[in-house]
Amino acid sequence: MDSRILASAHDLAAWTDFVRACPGNCLWQAPEWKEYQEALGRETRVYGAFDGQKLAATALVTIDATTGGLATWDIPRGPIGSHAAELASHVAADARRERALVLRLSPADALNLDGFGPSDGHSQPEATRILDLTLEPDALLQQMKPKGRYNIRLAQRHDIEVRETGDVAAFHALLRRTGQRDRFGIHPLRHYETFLKHLPGAFLLMAYHQGDEPIAGLLGVVYGGTGIYYYGASDERHRSFMAPYLLQWHAMERCRAAGCARYDLLGVAPEGSDASHAWAGITGFKEKFGGEHVTYPPEKQLVVRPVPYALLKLKRRILG
Repeated sequence: MDSRILASAHDLAAWTDFVRACPGNCLWQAPEWKEYQEALGRETRVYGAFDGQKLAATALVTIDATTGGLATWDIPRGPIGSHAAELASHVAADARRERALVLRLSPADALNLDGFGPSDGHSQPEATRILDLTLEPDALLQQMKPKGRYNIRLAQRHDIEVRETGDVAAFHALLRRTGQRDRFGIHPLRHYETFLKHLPGAFLLMAYHQGDEPIAGLLGVVYGGTGIYYYGASDERHRSFMAPYLLQWHAMERCRAAGCARYDLLGVAPEGSDASHAWAGITGFKEKFGGEHVTYPPEKQLVVRPVPYALLKLKRRILG
């Protein structure tokens, strides 16, 4: 098995074709994700494993530099392919030779890897819910929980208007309110601007009530026949209007019109989790839309430099 970094135009074209043929949702291993990560200022590498002349596995690695020239390496939802484990071992060897602190991977399929242990974080959700957009609208509504259907219709009765927009600043202002309310951190404005501008297929929907001030927003992306809900925000002062439910419905309709067969709600708590799970609150919201619960294999990590990595974690815990 020959494994190497893919750099030539020929190899990168073969990688693009390989990812396009990947079953399921391979956004995080696709050229589009590479473009987005590079726009955020991260280094990327594409690795491939060949069976003869044919690609058998690929891995898009994102490298996030820290202080002192060290870096964290991540293979989001990868590697992919029939020889994914062998390719992961090859990437791990490079991580050991270079200035990597830790190599994390979150494969869509379970991998048996020597030297890797459970990840101490989550670069990707542990589970998700996926809706079938091949259903007719009435059937899609019918498979939802009654409260989900009711809240969509309630928002419609309140004359909530949903528009597609590029007003990321207004969305970020809503996110700040949401983060303060639900006690979670958000990215700087530039992160969301880069998402919308540099991730092909990204879109922003905003909900309005009797005016031009948005009361809720949804940032999503369309890739490979799947629509993905990525970020959401809402104004607590207008909670009774149920605008986030109508936003999701419009996002589903938009993704269906773009040819999507699936709608990925992206992150829910694993089945059997209790109310203390970090995703418990958002899970209750997403479950109302129905769909299939999908659980991913546990993320894995290889700590290459234990002492600097421990110091980095301590620093981040102190600074928040």
